[in-house]
Amino acid sequence: MVVLSPLSLFTSNQLVPTNMFFREQARTVIQQNKWQPCSSAISKPTLQSGFCRRELLLFGLSAPVLVVFPSSGSLAEEDLKMATFVDEINSCSYLYPVELPSKKVIFKWVESRKPERYSSAAPLSPDARLRIVSERVDIVDNLIISISIGPPNSKIIKSLDKSTWTAKDVADSVLADKSALRVTSSQRMAESSVLDAHSGEIAGEPYWYYEYLVRKAPTKTVSVLSKSSFQHYVASTTERDGYLYSINASTLNKQWNIVGPILQKTIASFHLLPPTENYVPPYKDPWRFW
Repeated sequence: MVVLSPLSLFTSNQLVPTNMFFREQARTVIQQNKWQPCSSAISKPTLQSGFCRRELLLFGLSAPVLVVFPSSGSLAEEDLKMATFVDEINSCSYLYPVELPSKKVIFKWVESRKPERYSSAAPLSPDARLRIVSERVDIVDNLIISISIGPPNSKIIKSLDKSTWTAKDVADSVLADKSALRVTSSQRMAESSVLDAHSGEIAGEPYWYYEYLVRKAPTKTVSVLSKSSFQHYVASTTERDGYLYSINASTLNKQWNIVGPILQKTIASFHLLPPTENYVPPYKDPWRFW
């Protein structure tokens, strides 16, 4: 049996991403710090019969609180159901899409990396400065949402006063440390192209929002690259305890017109939480890897 991707249920003219939409979603989060729940029942995304056993074993069920995100003119006509993700170890939270009821679309998320402390997290580059502390993926639809933590890049952000930081500088700082290749920071930045960068505030703290493309095949020349050769990202970054906390959401560039605005809602919802007794600051026990 062939499994049909939920993305095939959309049409490209239903979801049209714009930078203005991304900015408006950020403003919505700034103005509204509370999300209205529509159900407190356990959310169990249904598995299609074609879902293979390996994916079934990887599939993690949780009990998130569902919220309904009001639709806008540029989105699908129905309301989008989103669930809340809370990371108590790193004290942050965001919303992620789970269902579009009228389209009978259920996103198939797998928690590929459960929340963990910075010292034991997987590095994104050989210098191990930037690390992924949690990640979820939708294998069928090529969607990825991850949280990463790392110190600012001192070659780009030279001031300790974060009120002077620009969104472009923050984006460049994060992207300079985000690469699995053994190359220089400038070469890593060359793999990425920032399309938009702006800032906002949540609870009096600055948040920097940016959108960028990453070449999936950095060794290929520009002339041979196609639209499918790029991964399209939206991201948000904020600072705490001298470290940058970033959320990245991405999909294939060729799918961006379909799911881009949905991922932008996820990015706009990202925020830090007041630390609890479970919070582990990145600087604590840097030698510990478990």
